Amino acid sequence: MTDNIALLKRAKAYDTAALAELYDRYAPKMYAYIYRRVSDAALAEDLTSELFVRVLRAIKNENAWRDSFTSWLYRIAHNLVVDHYRRRPPVAPLPLSESLMDRGDTPAVRAEHALAQESLLSAIRCLTPAQQEMLALRFGEGLTARETAQVMQKTTGAVEALQHRATAALRRILMGERVP
Repeated sequence: MTDNIALLKRAKAYDTAALAELYDRYAPKMYAYIYRRVSDAALAEDLTSELFVRVLRAIKNENAWRDSFTSWLYRIAHNLVVDHYRRRPPVAPLPLSESLMDRGDTPAVRAEHALAQESLLSAIRCLTPAQQEMLALRFGEGLTARETAQVMQKTTGAVEALQHRATAALRRILMGERVP
């Protein structure tokens, strides 16, 4: 923790080695978060690059984070994704990579997994943007409800309620029930 605080102080002083280390530490995690939201590797790389450009600008203009650096990064990443979707009409995402599936399975089992994944992704696309973001943070990034609340600028209770509503809606969608 102390190492991270010292690194962040050096970054605020515009120390290039500290900035490079921050990039090395956080870029893979931010890329993974963005990729889960956009389902396009090239776009996720572009948005991750833009994220760190914005971080540099904010540090240079002294508009950097106030409390949690990680929450600040997620917030910028979220805003980049939202801006991307505002600028472009929605496009059907590419199917999940087969490399994510266990290679020891039979073709029938792999096909079953692919269909289940596509059903889940399709169901997730039916949720509200806030529910999708919460799922990406909680289950994709493995953040706690408290950390997710910080990123989403909500209370922990609001995130837990959002999670409950999202999982209930997913269950109804996947079971073929009508969603209100």
